Amino acid sequence: MSRGIATVQTPGRRRRSEGKKAAILDAAEALFVAEGYERASVDAIAARAQVSKRTVYDHFGEKGTIFLRVLERVNDALASTVRAAIDEELTPGRDLREALTAFARRVVLRTFPSSDYVTFRRLTAQHWATPRLPEDVRDRPERMLEERFAALAAAGEIRAADPRVAARHFTALTVGLALDTLDTLDDRRDGEPDKPDEPEILAVIADGVDAFLRAYR
Repeated sequence: MSRGIATVQTPGRRRRSEGKKAAILDAAEALFVAEGYERASVDAIAARAQVSKRTVYDHFGEKGTIFLRVLERVNDALASTVRAAIDEELTPGRDLREALTAFARRVVLRTFPSSDYVTFRRLTAQHWATPRLPEDVRDRPERMLEERFAALAAAGEIRAADPRVAARHFTALTVGLALDTLDTLDDRRDGEPDKPDEPEILAVIADGVDAFLRAYR
């Protein structure tokens, strides 16, 4: 009887456990962003998540592991956003200039202003001693774009002996420069949000796509 009851209760216990994990990560993310890695304590994380300190340690161990799990969760969300942009904008048969422009605009105007990206930047901009994601995890969005550029090269859409270099050049000419422009606009407005239709941003992207195509087509 007890074995049968335990089997029935397992899904409920699993849901409660996952709920506690999510609450801990939510609390940790908020504290790491607001107070920084060094000042945020496991005690404070437990209190904000409304769980015991023992529960935090049982699920994640020490603070460095919690920080990495928070980074992984935000990085996964960003990777999913980039994957969707690649799959929906860089589609086979679409005019290449139009596709590249749409992809860059989507990343810049929808991903950069997102809470996930803002959180990721704040977390990764902290002191050098904070835990870091493995390179293969951190560079996942770049590798996804590299794979699509390899497919474009195989289809004869671009001339790229090294799709990784091509992807990096494209990102630097469009997304990277647009991010710099967004930061400049933000400083100019004293921290007020950037407007999605900023002509400076659209011009940077258009110029970057043109420069990329001149080099790789």
